[in-house]
Amino acid sequence: MGRIVKLLLSAVMAASTALIAGCQSPRPDTHADSLDGIVHARIVRVCSTGDYEPLTYVDSQGQWSGLDIDLAHDLASRLGVTLQLVQTTWSNIISDLDNRCDLAMGGISITLDRAQRARFSDPYLQDGKAAIARCGDVSKYGGLADIDRPGVRVVVNPGGTNADFDRANLHRATIVNHADNNTIFDEIITGKADVMITDATEIRWQAKQHPQLCGVAVDKPFNFTQKAYLIHRGAAMLQQWVNQWLNLVMHDGTYASISRKWLGLAVGP
Repeated sequence: MGRIVKLLLSAVMAASTALIAGCQSPRPDTHADSLDGIVHARIVRVCSTGDYEPLTYVDSQGQWSGLDIDLAHDLASRLGVTLQLVQTTWSNIISDLDNRCDLAMGGISITLDRAQRARFSDPYLQDGKAAIARCGDVSKYGGLADIDRPGVRVVVNPGGTNADFDRANLHRATIVNHADNNTIFDEIITGKADVMITDATEIRWQAKQHPQLCGVAVDKPFNFTQKAYLIHRGAAMLQQWVNQWLNLVMHDGTYASISRKWLGLAVGP
């Protein structure tokens, strides 16, 4: 009898141990304490591509500017730390969250693919894909179907949502890759390409900088997107702090002032 009791007790204990293990929370991520680490180091590292005006731009002298750059400075100031801007690329922006930066800012569209690999802040800007072409040719492109025709050369910067959109929606036009997003609009001006599909926010800015270029479907974009800030998937506390900061700047006049400076109007998500 004693042996049977011992066996039963052993079985109960084993089952209890398995149940407790099954109820335990998953292994904490190494980035879970990144907010504390930022405060302790007194530096916040922000990745940005620097090639997406008017939201993020870095010139040949290493000087940064743009709506999101101004907001990054405000974020660092309110956190009481120094801002360190780290240049990245659209292809590497998520992987750089692992070891080069704490969050990424600068015209980043929310996508389901990115949301599988990282956290997003609350959105701060509504946008959508539209097109830009030489002003003399704009009448040819009433909509997406007019762009997706044989003989139309659509230039695109690889690695981002522009390339994703083109692959999904253009089947007859010729897609021309151009790696440098800072010079990509010159390809249209010089006749090496006919059209570029990108976010309406960027098109409005570039049309002001280049009088030869005009927007297509800017007021009624081809799709709906929102911009947000990208945070490592394990950094829940940092995400919470960034969302609280965003809520404050949206309501205390900071965001309105910065968006008027760069976009010409106060905008929101």
